[in-house]
Amino acid sequence: MHAPTTRLLSGRAVITVSGPDAESFLQNLITTDLGHLAPGEVLPGALLTPQGKILFDFLVSRDGEAGIRLETSVDQGEGLLKRLTMYKLRAPVTLVLASPAMVAVTLSETDGENGLRDMRFAKAGETAFRRYEAVDGGGGAAIDGYERLRIESGIAVSGADYALQDAFPHDVLLDLNGGLSFRKGCYVGQEVVSRMQHRGTARRRVVIVRAPTALPETGTAITVNGRPIGTLGTVLGQSGLAIVRIDKAGEAIETAVPILAGDVSVTLTLPAWSGLTFPTASEEASA
Repeated sequence: MHAPTTRLLSGRAVITVSGPDAESFLQNLITTDLGHLAPGEVLPGALLTPQGKILFDFLVSRDGEAGIRLETSVDQGEGLLKRLTMYKLRAPVTLVLASPAMVAVTLSETDGENGLRDMRFAKAGETAFRRYEAVDGGGGAAIDGYERLRIESGIAVSGADYALQDAFPHDVLLDLNGGLSFRKGCYVGQEVVSRMQHRGTARRRVVIVRAPTALPETGTAITVNGRPIGTLGTVLGQSGLAIVRIDKAGEAIETAVPILAGDVSVTLTLPAWSGLTFPTASEEASA
């Protein structure tokens, strides 16, 4: 009998958007291009403030032939429903919130039958399926396995890794993992994030944090020469995630200046799948 690979997630909510205009309604609001959403896939997405920051984050998938499913955290469910209702006006769209909702994650191709492939992990070359039905959940091994895989894949989530209304989509790599479109036309906050993209001004990015000893708690400042360059997010033993100024981190790495999380010396790595590199001083000077 193989080790458990399925985790039942707690604290999840699902909003189902249905009706003849469900897709066009959401297409004009959220960052994800629904034209690229295949039936068997899950894509990340967000609803932004007019200033381009993440107001709500979620995972998007198709529910049957005409419905769209938005999976988010329980603490965002009611607020996201109210915001969507505000935008709905007289559109022939029905919004239904299930909170809490049954959501499970499976980390095995063998056990992924009938699941939807989580494309955030696929970008990183890893396997993860989401299922919206009752399943036999795994224990602690499956729970730790999911969190560790999320860290190693550089996948940030709100609450643990960043605060809502405090991060741009680029900060959490939505521009690289299929969660942010620059071609589908207007949506809330689109002008700001498009300008960041075209000007190349994104400087805060998700990094993988590693240390020779246990990392301090979530929320600890990451510093260079006593100056903060970011904040530690999810922590699991000696590894974790953080959103940092990659230009400041690049300078420290280039000049061999220690990078600290609290009092712990750490190394920072950009997710390999992202194709990003830490800027050097010469690159910054010529930018």
